[in-house]
Amino acid sequence: MARKAASTKPQSTKALSPEALQMVSARFKVLAEPARLALLNALMPGELSVNELVERTGMAQANVSKHLSMLCDAGFISRRKEGLFVRYSIADVSVFQLCDLMCESIARKLGRDLKEIA
Repeated sequence: MARKAASTKPQSTKALSPEALQMVSARFKVLAEPARLALLNALMPGELSVNELVERTGMAQANVSKHLSMLCDAGFISRRKEGLFVRYSIADVSVFQLCDLMCESIARKLGRDLKEIA
C-alpha cells in the first residue's frame, strides 16, 4: 500500500551550509547512543552525581563517566564541582523538545503501521 506524503511543511526552509550540516550531524551523533539518552532522562528532574546516575541507570561507573564527558563536551549537560564530587545537570533543555518531537513522530508512524496491518 502506498503511503501519502506528509502534509505538514517544515518550519524552516532555509538551506544549511556544509559547515552547519556538520555541526548538526555532530550533535545528533551524540544523541544516537541509548546510554546517553538514558543519562539525559535521569537528569531531567535535576542535578545528580556520577554515583547517583550509576544507581538510577544501572550502568557501570566507567561507562557513565565516559558518556557524561561526551554530553558535556557537546553542551547538553554541565558539571559543577561540590567538594570531592562532581554534579551534573541539563545545560540545554531544548534536547527534551527534540526528544518529544521524535517520540511524537514515532507514535504517528506506529499508528500508521498498525492501521496498514489491521
